[in-house]
Amino acid sequence: MTQNWLTTPITPALLRGFIELEQTERGVLPHRLPGWARAQCSDPQLAMAESEPAGVRIAFRSRTTLIEVDTVPTRFVYVGVPARPAGLYDLHIDGGLAGQASAGDADTVTFDMATGSVTKQKGEISTLRFTDLPDHDKAIEIWLPYGEITQLVEVRTNAPVEPFPDRGRKVWLHHGSSISKGSNTDSPSTSWPVLAAAQGEVELINLGFSGSALLDPFTARVIRDTPADLISLKIGINLVNTDLMRMRAFTSAVHGFVDVIREGRPTVPILLVSPLYCPIHEDTPGPGAFDLDALAAGKIAFRATGNPADRAQGKLTLVSIRDELQRIARQRMAGDPHLHYLDGLSLYGPADFADLPLPDALHPDAAAHRRIGERFAAFAFTDGGPFCPA
Repeated sequence: MTQNWLTTPITPALLRGFIELEQTERGVLPHRLPGWARAQCSDPQLAMAESEPAGVRIAFRSRTTLIEVDTVPTRFVYVGVPARPAGLYDLHIDGGLAGQASAGDADTVTFDMATGSVTKQKGEISTLRFTDLPDHDKAIEIWLPYGEITQLVEVRTNAPVEPFPDRGRKVWLHHGSSISKGSNTDSPSTSWPVLAAAQGEVELINLGFSGSALLDPFTARVIRDTPADLISLKIGINLVNTDLMRMRAFTSAVHGFVDVIREGRPTVPILLVSPLYCPIHEDTPGPGAFDLDALAAGKIAFRATGNPADRAQGKLTLVSIRDELQRIARQRMAGDPHLHYLDGLSLYGPADFADLPLPDALHPDAAAHRRIGERFAAFAFTDGGPFCPA
């Protein structure tokens, strides 16, 4: 029997968790940094990270029993590095996981780190299908893959679609690294910020940028100018594994980052979060690098290449960042009642590493993401927490 489809274009009213929507030749591309900010940094790592739609979801109400979504992902391949599985799209109905799908085809970008060459291959539009959905009016969210750039073309249903209504929830903007973005968790709706947002009953904007949580001034201005009721800043791991700065620059950069946000958000609760436990960088500076022995065995793992003796010259480690970030927080909290601090070791510490080790020596797995999300929600959103109205 021929299906009578209703086609709905992807518009800002149909999306949550993005900052800007770019029109492309094949659809629309959600960004998590605006064009003016992207123009201030030519780093390809940031360009990739901000255009991977962590925390972005298609959201609408409908009694449809069938959904098709046309999409064009971009996947990244590194010669000599095991390929990642295709990204998942998580379908949630009335807040619960109801289905998953992956795009069959994709644009592909291949990096050869030995030669420095980059090759691109264009793929076809893929169609995601979700069938046998319950026949009643329902809230529908489709969470986009956190590790694939995703162009969206259109949505097709067999019943009318209405934009998701405002539920009156507070907006929580979180900024962090690839761990905040979701790296090594099972799917886009199981990263620790998404899980914590669900427990806290808040709307999430996830500005987790893989390798790129580097205290950039333009990121601070984006956070300042984005309407949000709650803000958290997870600072540290990328500063170490990029070996970006020394302690002298770190201290002033943290102050400047918070100062810029406070210009536009003088009373919004801001929670500073120090790094999770990561043995390779606890006392050893960066830069970080692939573990070549692990790659030879067909696995992805990372190692620290710095010299611990260089800590005396101000090279950053996770231990030194935690100490200084806590000192900065205490200093500022004396005059800012809306600023708060959370030790990252209380989210994932040495005992957690013994129980749930980091599979690649850097990123937590899905079970650890769940633990981190539960602990963050218990700290931030419960009675007496920095994000609790009371």
